[in-house]
Amino acid sequence: MPTDLALSVWPTAQQPARAQRAGRYVELSGTHPARMLPAIAARAIATYSAPGDLVLDPLCGIGTTLVEAVHLGRDAIGVEYEQPWADLARGNLAHARSQGASGHGEVICGDGRHVAGLVDPAVRGLVTLVLTSPPYGPSLHGQVTAVPGAGVRKRHDRYSNDPANLAHVGLAGLLDAMRVMLAGVAVLLRPGGYVAMTVRPWWRQGRLVDLPGALGRAGEDAGLVLYERDVALLCGLRHDALVPRASFFALEQVRKARARGVPRLVTAHEDLVVLRRVPGR
Repeated sequence: MPTDLALSVWPTAQQPARAQRAGRYVELSGTHPARMLPAIAARAIATYSAPGDLVLDPLCGIGTTLVEAVHLGRDAIGVEYEQPWADLARGNLAHARSQGASGHGEVICGDGRHVAGLVDPAVRGLVTLVLTSPPYGPSLHGQVTAVPGAGVRKRHDRYSNDPANLAHVGLAGLLDAMRVMLAGVAVLLRPGGYVAMTVRPWWRQGRLVDLPGALGRAGEDAGLVLYERDVALLCGLRHDALVPRASFFALEQVRKARARGVPRLVTAHEDLVVLRRVPGR
C-alpha cells in the first residue's frame, strides 16, 4: 500500500449505534445481522458527494447508505440480494421521506455482483459515490438476551442459509465476488467518482486477515485507484479519553481468545477504504 496514502480519523461513534438509528430507521431494522453505522455513512456521503449527486450501494442491506443519502439531498440506488432486507430497505426509505428527506431512493432486489446489469442503463457514468460494506461471514453482530442460569441467547446474528449469499462463500470467494462487483461499479462511476467500503480486519484460524488491504487491491484489479484509507472510530471521544462502544460479540471474541492464552484487543474502528475512478478515463 502506498506510504503517502491520505489518512484521517473520523469520530463516528459520538453516539451509540442504537441512538444513531432511533426514530430514523424502522424498528425491524435491528433484525439485520450487520448494519453500517449511520454516522459513517453520513460522513462518507458528505465528504465524497454533493447535494443532487447519485449514490449507489450494491450490498445495501437495510438501506443505511440510501437513508443517509436521501436525508443529505442525494439520490440513491441500492441493490440487495435477499428479498426481506430489500423490502426493509424500502420501508426505511419511505420512513425517511415521511421525515422530510429531499432525495429520491430506490431498491433493486438482485445480486450485487451484477449491479451494472441491474440498474437503469441511463445511470451509467453518472454515479458519484459507491458506498458499501461487504459481509464478514455468516455470523455477525445480532442481539443477545441474558438468560438466568443459562448464559445468553443470541438472535438475529446470522444471514440466511442461501449458499449463494456472499456471507457463505469464504474469504477467497468473497474477494473474487468483490472484484467482479467493483469492475461493475467502475463502469457506473462518473470520471473522478469514488468507491468507499467500510470494512475491518478479521481473525481467521488465529491469524489476523487484512481484509481492508485485500479489498483495496481488488479495487485496483478492477481499474480503480486507491485514494484514501481512513479510520472510522467505533468508540466515542470525550476530551482526551475514549468511550468504549464494543458490542457483546466483540467482547465475547476477545474473552475467548484470552482464555486460550491468545492476546487480543477489542476492535475500536472500521477501516474506510476509498478508491477512485481516475478523472479523464
